[in-house]
Amino acid sequence: MLIREEIENREREILSPYAALAAASEGRTVYEEECDIRTCFQRDRDRILHSKSFRRLKDKTQVFLSPQGDHYRTRLLHTLEVSQIARTISKALMLNEDLTEAIALGHDLGHTPFGHAGERALNAVCPYGFRHNEQSVRVVSVLEKNGEGLNLTAEVLDGILNHQTAGHPGTLEGQVVRLSDKIAYIHHDMDDGIRAKILTEDMIPERLRTLLGSSTKERLDTMVHDIIESSRGKDSVIMSDAVGGGMRELRNLMFEKLYTNPEAKKEEGRAMEMLTQLYGHYLSHPEDMGLEYREMLDRGEDAARVVCDYISGMTDSYAVKRFTLYFIPKSWEME
Repeated sequence: MLIREEIENREREILSPYAALAAASEGRTVYEEECDIRTCFQRDRDRILHSKSFRRLKDKTQVFLSPQGDHYRTRLLHTLEVSQIARTISKALMLNEDLTEAIALGHDLGHTPFGHAGERALNAVCPYGFRHNEQSVRVVSVLEKNGEGLNLTAEVLDGILNHQTAGHPGTLEGQVVRLSDKIAYIHHDMDDGIRAKILTEDMIPERLRTLLGSSTKERLDTMVHDIIESSRGKDSVIMSDAVGGGMRELRNLMFEKLYTNPEAKKEEGRAMEMLTQLYGHYLSHPEDMGLEYREMLDRGEDAARVVCDYISGMTDSYAVKRFTLYFIPKSWEME
């Protein structure tokens, strides 16, 4: 018996009856022979981990644009924290940890430079609109591997597409990632906000601190335990009314005090203007895009769509370099 088959048999014996089994996957868009060692979800995780778009997350903004400090989260660190929280919950609920990890690692691959400010900029100029969850699916299905895509399983694609608040993942593993994403950014954005001296623990109402905890560590622990205790033996992944309501209140407080704070967001307008101008430049000068994107145009892809693909794949620093090259006058060279 192949090692993969042994793993699939263990999944049948050990995992929750509500878990997604690798052997029962809906499969891939393009048929592939199965690996002799790894299950289909393990292969998806590895493909995402080794992708170029995953590596670029290390230089993409989470909340603070160009923070002065080594300990502020980037989009990559956010992704890793989501993955760890999701794996903890998934393991405790006896769900498929490999599927959970693949969804978590891939959920933000389509995110723009400069965080949600970049997403708003592209959404405003692109005639198709721009939503990073949809772009993440496009990255893994179309853009990676020079247009071949990663050919991921249907379950991973579903989890990536539906990881946002309004999403409805078709697997419990996707539901775990959806909640873990919120828990992660509430936890680490609060931590970063305190480090930046924009937030303090005293800003959190005493009632919420009593319910959720009096530190970021305690609140993370409370939320994770609440999901596990509320979801064990059930066909959905949920939070209790009390803790879920408290998390939403805390999220609303962070929108008020951090996400819209002038100090934290003072560079966002410039970042949005930068991407807007780059969008116009590449529409007029498609020859300045990378070869694989020019080839997409040659195959008949719409220019607006391809330009959004190109810009959204940039890191923060690369976007600044391109903007400087095209729009900042160079000094005269005097003999």
